[in-house]
Amino acid sequence: MLIADDLDKLLEILPEFVRLPLEKHVNQKHLIEVVMDLGRKPEARFRGGPEYLSETLVSWNHLDFCIKKLGNFSSDNRSGIESTLHRISSIKNRNGSIVGLTCRVGRSIFGTISVVRDLLHCGKSLLLLGKPGVGKTTAIREISRILADEMQKRVVVIDTSNEIGGDGDIPHPAIGRARRMQVSKPELQHQVMIEAVENHMPEVIIIDEIGTELEALAARTIAERGVQLVGTAHGYYLESVIKNPILSDLIGGIQYVTLGDDEAKRRGSQKSILERKAVPAFQAAVEIHERNYWIIHEQIDQVVDQILQGSRLYIQKRKINNDGSVSIICENSSSKEFTINSSQNSRQKNSRIKASQNKLLNQIKILNSSSSVVENLYNSDVISQIGSRTNFSNDLPINRRVKSIYLYSYGINIQQVQSIIDSSKLSIILTRDIEKASVILALRNYVNHDNKVRFIAKYRQMTVYTIRNSTANNIKRALRQIFNLHMLYSVNSDWLNSNKDKERLEALFEVRLAIEQIVIPKKQSVELLPQNIKLRKLQFEIACSYNLKCNYYGKELIQGLKICPY
Repeated sequence: MLIADDLDKLLEILPEFVRLPLEKHVNQKHLIEVVMDLGRKPEARFRGGPEYLSETLVSWNHLDFCIKKLGNFSSDNRSGIESTLHRISSIKNRNGSIVGLTCRVGRSIFGTISVVRDLLHCGKSLLLLGKPGVGKTTAIREISRILADEMQKRVVVIDTSNEIGGDGDIPHPAIGRARRMQVSKPELQHQVMIEAVENHMPEVIIIDEIGTELEALAARTIAERGVQLVGTAHGYYLESVIKNPILSDLIGGIQYVTLGDDEAKRRGSQKSILERKAVPAFQAAVEIHERNYWIIHEQIDQVVDQILQGSRLYIQKRKINNDGSVSIICENSSSKEFTINSSQNSRQKNSRIKASQNKLLNQIKILNSSSSVVENLYNSDVISQIGSRTNFSNDLPINRRVKSIYLYSYGINIQQVQSIIDSSKLSIILTRDIEKASVILALRNYVNHDNKVRFIAKYRQMTVYTIRNSTANNIKRALRQIFNLHMLYSVNSDWLNSNKDKERLEALFEVRLAIEQIVIPKKQSVELLPQNIKLRKLQFEIACSYNLKCNYYGKELIQGLKICPY
């Protein structure tokens, strides 16, 4: 990368006791800004951290020395050095006198936007997000040059604080052939944006720091006129823009929608949900977390919909390597990073789940008729009324290793299910991706009228548990039953080899295999081997969990359990 910073011109305006340490500093190339506050020691801020430049305290004379070498400060308390990209911001007291200066180093870095060059060639409007100082303005300056010089487009830069094109009437060469429109007052930026479209026929408009509702509205107006937008906004993640009522219009706006009873049941959500209101003003978004590490969202409308629905995201992580090459990694996002609180607005069945269902159904259609699929999957796991509460987990060793239960809720309010899981302290993880689920909990009517769920469960060999209605008690009993059965069937091999519990395990697996292999699929009764009273009780509770009839046979001391079809 080629870096041009004109640092010597910034050092010229500083007092000698501040300039000399900087001229000899070993980390001069990594200088971010110089801070001078009245009555304090001057401070230099580098990427690695701040440090004091001198023991001399800054006085009024030192501040006046700097101010006299600068132009006038605008209404946003900013000034600059002509023909450079440096920005000097002032802090004033109540009387309007300057008591502090922040001298920000402006650099033109060529080669920084190779990571998003493909998006520029596609003509997509691009929104850059990131915290202050991460390099948004540097990137947008390089984008201006690439679009104007290499792609030969008519580019207009809306330069509110002369930070993109530098101070003075002649813009800095860093923006190439792009034209620059200066803004007299920051509050008039939205008017200049509209004026640029109406008067100068641009193909691309560059906007830095969109921060007001009027500017967001102007950006939407420009997008509707077919002009490509490239803008920046403060926000670490795309989610922060969604939550910002002022900037949310940039990504389509957010509105509450009230669903009808039938639609709410179909989606498995509450009646009031959040949805995207309109088409976004920007087609793609870039999250700049570090200078060489960016996260790309190529379809911003789809990403916003997925965030509002609470589903997981597939993101691109792009990094510029030391040799200038770009590495791209695609992966699922963590729910902690990208999942908005969905207690009021999540939808149970989102577009990704529908796509997964259609994909699986297409795979099922092409399966050979001789393919081995579990035959009794759907019939064996209908729970219409859960029996008495079982406590199998109390009998299991504490040090066992069991796999997590990933539950997909179909036709049942997902917030209600999550609340019951939390209150019952069950080790069950709710997922909105049916491909990640190990079991399905659904309303019986929904499953009976939707062959897709049965096909998907059969193809993926998942267990479907059904309840008649979604009352809290039914859901709680079903979750408890799912958890207890899972604990029984997920014991590791170390426990199986334990002589102490071998008899118990054999009895428990005997009842499970009898139910799933004979009673339910073949509709035949099975007599289990005689067991002691404790094991018979456990076998009886497991059979009841499958809603099957049970009787005891034999004499009192050597009784066994007989399981009959429902």
